[in-house]
Amino acid sequence: MGGILMKWVGLTGGIGSGKSSVSALIRARGYVVVDADELARQVVEPGTPGLAAVVQAFGPGVLTASGALDRKNLAAQVFGENGELLRLEAILHPLIQAEVARR
Repeated sequence: MGGILMKWVGLTGGIGSGKSSVSALIRARGYVVVDADELARQVVEPGTPGLAAVVQAFGPGVLTASGALDRKNLAAQVFGENGELLRLEAILHPLIQAEVARR
């Protein structure tokens, strides 16, 4: 009945605090690093259900001419608008959490 012992370690910090450097050191030692920031970008890549849901919620103005997420236009819609950031998080957080669990 031997199972795999898995420990989760959370790495947080502000911009420029060294998270990427620490993650690189952890990876270099053979550990798996699941980066939620990377996953957040992946779940809204062109052709994903995440991007489709964001477009449905916020309109086609959140897309670039090439069909990628226009983060600047999306930010303009959600930051400072009461409830819009929560609506975006309600779309993205479950997708990101599912991908973290899968990995």
